Amino acid sequence: MAAVQSIEDLETLYGAPVAAATKKELDYIAPVYAKLIEASPFVALATEGPEGLDCSPRGDGAGFVRIHDEKTLLMPDRRGNNRIDSLRNIVRTGRAALLFLIPGSGTTLRVNGRAIVETDVALCDSFAVEGKPPRSVIVISVESIYFQCARAIMRSSLWDLDAHIDPKSLPTPGQILAALTDDRVGGADYDAAWPERAKSSLW
Repeated sequence: MAAVQSIEDLETLYGAPVAAATKKELDYIAPVYAKLIEASPFVALATEGPEGLDCSPRGDGAGFVRIHDEKTLLMPDRRGNNRIDSLRNIVRTGRAALLFLIPGSGTTLRVNGRAIVETDVALCDSFAVEGKPPRSVIVISVESIYFQCARAIMRSSLWDLDAHIDPKSLPTPGQILAALTDDRVGGADYDAAWPERAKSSLW
């Protein structure tokens, strides 16, 4: 093992970034970046708390992260498992980062900033789907925003249908839970009930 021990060593190892890697970073949402946000149906939300880091998937219809103004994003907190790991972190540290993905596109968009959990009734109601508003909305104040080049998407063949894995080759949620709990939770009944449970609790 040969761990890098200093920033100087790290910068020597990798060299200086090219101009395009630094010129693309802004502290506001430029119109060209707004187009990427409005096209994205999926975001990875990263937060930091006293116990460490957390990264949570967030998805909805394209553009579900709303642009309030050039410095502010609004993201509804849809129904989930009620662990609220991300929200706990935001309440305690106020830090958040987003990674936007767009199906079919290699370009991703990164946002770093501050966040709060907002419960204003009118704001939550404005995000209602099928008459069901989220219990809260995450308000992100943009401090840094920039696009990421397509190399990671290209290397992973993420959108290549020929590279997709057959879900039947992977353990199901029910099988995972059963294996981790000595069959006390999960199992075939859990998997059988999941489609209807998800449908009834999507919003």
